[in-house]
Amino acid sequence: MVGFQTISAYQTLLRNGQITCVEAVRHYLARIATLSHLNAWLEVYEAEALEKAEILDKKRQNGQPPGKLHGVIIGLKDVICYKNHRVSASSRILENFTSIYNATATARLLEEEAIIIGRQNCDEFAMGSSNENSAFGPVLNALDNERVPGGSSGGSAVAVQAGMCMVSLGSDTGGSVRQPADFCGIVGMKPSYGSISRYGLIAYASSFDQIGIFAKEVDDVRLVLNVISGPDEFDSTAKQKPATTAKEEIVNRDRARLCYFSNALEHPALDPYIADEINGYIERVRSAGHTVEGFEFELLDYIVPAYYVLTTAEASSNLSRYDGIKYGHRSNKARNLADLYKLSRSEGFGREVKRRILLGTFVLSAGYYDAYFTKAQKVRQLLVEKTKEIFSRYDALILPTVPAPAYKLGEKNDPVEIFLADIYTVYANLVGIPAISLPLFKNDNGLPFGLQVMTAQNNEQYLLSLSKLLMKYNLQ
Repeated sequence: MVGFQTISAYQTLLRNGQITCVEAVRHYLARIATLSHLNAWLEVYEAEALEKAEILDKKRQNGQPPGKLHGVIIGLKDVICYKNHRVSASSRILENFTSIYNATATARLLEEEAIIIGRQNCDEFAMGSSNENSAFGPVLNALDNERVPGGSSGGSAVAVQAGMCMVSLGSDTGGSVRQPADFCGIVGMKPSYGSISRYGLIAYASSFDQIGIFAKEVDDVRLVLNVISGPDEFDSTAKQKPATTAKEEIVNRDRARLCYFSNALEHPALDPYIADEINGYIERVRSAGHTVEGFEFELLDYIVPAYYVLTTAEASSNLSRYDGIKYGHRSNKARNLADLYKLSRSEGFGREVKRRILLGTFVLSAGYYDAYFTKAQKVRQLLVEKTKEIFSRYDALILPTVPAPAYKLGEKNDPVEIFLADIYTVYANLVGIPAISLPLFKNDNGLPFGLQVMTAQNNEQYLLSLSKLLMKYNLQ
């Protein structure tokens, strides 16, 4: 197979008869087999993918009009439902559970003739930043097998990074698409909250969760986003209107007003090399004629605490359904009903999931609800108001994606340290705005790291156009 560059180029080859869908699927199946040690996939749909490819090849040969994603080979994070296929959230509590319906995003991929090649490993219930929390073993970074790929969508990121599929769908509750995209040196986007229906996405924190997209090119992210976004009668939080294309003219005249949090770039947690590279990049963008202004963001230190109070509270509620009664793992050691609940959940959930359930239950308890949960909600509202003010003056906000590049497996064991590393990504989820990580930089060791770009809510199309423009100022 000719090396994959973009969806558009691939579909041109299909139209010209230079390649077939079957050949493409066989190429990716061989790649997946060769790189099985990376543990990016929990299941590969080999026979099914080849059968779908044959159908699409015949359809094309018969002159029938192709779908927008005709022949595009896609992987799904193991939290997105695919009818009659297993979905486990990489947890023992849902091991071997088979979905009885399609997620809306899955259905829209299939309607436009995408080929879903398998389900991808992730942190259990999307809780983690390294993909070391999966019940089925960690995912390895393809650039350095001793390092983590990021999480929670680590398998989805590595699959694109290592050329095992063209595009992946992940989920992003606090950076779970952007952070692994950063560690793996690819593009990862989280749209505005509600842009993509959450129907069929296994919930972690319902007011934060959003399906996101991994690809190697911004244009491929845009194409997939346009297919899977939009209103959905099964999800009342889904936007009823398509993402606006307002402010597109700013990109067309090659001038934008950008801002950044100066205290974020001066934060002690930020790797000095990353800070230097981003500061140098800012100067290049200014030299190109754009406005880039820094200012102190007084709420920066409240972002991570508010995020973890609210998300763990929602997780405590959402994961209460996994009780050993209705479906999923049921302990065979129980002697009474109370034992059944306790043992089923203790055996089925991993350490990190238990930690977050306990934390969420604590902040929702009668004696601490107002002290923690209510205050965190107030912080979230202040952040929303401040964000509206920021985007009334600026077109986009730029920040690092992560404080440091990919670290080694087993290197970080302190949960608080891991939580604090989300300082740059959780902001977008708290306020519901779109955000993207662009693979612009590498450090002295050749490890990639990205630039995060955010725009006002529902401005995905502008964000993607601006991202293409900003990629031009990369000197590496």
